[in-house]
Amino acid sequence: MQIIADLHIHSKYSRAVSQKMDLYEIASWAAKKGIGLVTTADWTHPLWMREIKTKLKEVALGVYELKDPPINQRLPVRFILTTEIASIYNQGGKLRRIHNLVFSPSIETAERINDQLKKKGVNLMADGRPITGISSKDLLSMLLEINPAILFVPCHAWTPWFSLYGSKSGFDSIKECFNGLDNEIYAIETGLSSDPIMNWQIKELKNRSIISSSDAHSGPKLGREATVFVPTTQQYNNATFNFTYQDIIKAIKQSPNSKLKIGYTIEFFPEEGKYHWSGHRACGIRYSAKETKEKGIICPVCQKPLTIGVENRVLDLSEQIIEKEELHFLPNRAGVTFVYDKEKVRKPFVSIVPLMETLIEVTGSPVKAAAEYEKLTTSLGTEFEILLKKSLEEIEKTGGQKLRQAIEIIRKRKVFVDPGYDGVFGKVKIFDGRKENEEKQLSADQPSLF
Repeated sequence: MQIIADLHIHSKYSRAVSQKMDLYEIASWAAKKGIGLVTTADWTHPLWMREIKTKLKEVALGVYELKDPPINQRLPVRFILTTEIASIYNQGGKLRRIHNLVFSPSIETAERINDQLKKKGVNLMADGRPITGISSKDLLSMLLEINPAILFVPCHAWTPWFSLYGSKSGFDSIKECFNGLDNEIYAIETGLSSDPIMNWQIKELKNRSIISSSDAHSGPKLGREATVFVPTTQQYNNATFNFTYQDIIKAIKQSPNSKLKIGYTIEFFPEEGKYHWSGHRACGIRYSAKETKEKGIICPVCQKPLTIGVENRVLDLSEQIIEKEELHFLPNRAGVTFVYDKEKVRKPFVSIVPLMETLIEVTGSPVKAAAEYEKLTTSLGTEFEILLKKSLEEIEKTGGQKLRQAIEIIRKRKVFVDPGYDGVFGKVKIFDGRKENEEKQLSADQPSLF
């Protein structure tokens, strides 16, 4: 049994999010993807909380399902209560902008949190991702006083503008941010522009969990990153196991008596993230980590500071640099490459290109890709089954030879990604352009750009 979980997305009540993103849309896309556990998201918003209370039912402690799931929902989808809260405040003589993910064990606890935020003057109607002037440390302290079962995880931890380690407004360490409460931080979220390899280089993350989520703003973006939970013993390895909120939290906290544990994470190739390299979008300047060290952090066109990318920021804070020889790249029976640290003490990960992106390159047409996506997820399996589990022969029989070739390239980590920078997403190339820049090829021989 595996539980593929997407623990950070957004509803239609958050800014820049599809207005289709209601609970039915979320459940429908989660089922297509093969996601068995997804967050409700945005429960701080009063109108969204009303929908949650009206349309969901509790099926295990802290875990919910739709009362009336869509007729076309292809597998059971369960919900957990998490939400993103933005903190903007001054600390240490610097403006901080930090986004944190809050896990609530119940609707009752979520409502108590909302009441306390309103008392502190937070406008919960303004956005599904509310903005507070409360520091991350004080917010965590407030939440733990409400209910110690709440879990608090820094979101997309390396994003330059809105994260714990962000180059523009973050901190250099968890201790600096949460001093006195840093032991209550059990995990960080990678974000799209970093992968576990990059986070394994940070000393204070050695014993903390690394989770990955999509931060999706529309249904098709669900699952572009995810966290996979697996049973700790054979006793819980069955389809009837009714996991609870605490089972998920204990897995993230790595509790010794947990029924579940994190088995692995599903990752973007981090170069595809929109802040991987440093640069200045307005002037078309983009630097790799090496070029940034050589050329400096000032834009040569406008003389303003560059947006320092995640790769550079990780290098600045790393205790050590992990070389390719220190990693293990092990294919499973389906030919999917799992990446392990040298000692195999950290949770491994796999890297994917979402099926819709893959099909656009295969077909050359977004319209054809959408139709093919529906055909494949109806007749062959869920998106994650196609990307990670189905045999290449099965994929070729249903989707054709070119799709088989594409999936095989992705499973072997042979794609090329033109890296993103300063808010511009990187561009994945499965077939075309891989020979243009072989020194940047993402393969088992060269897992990252450093």
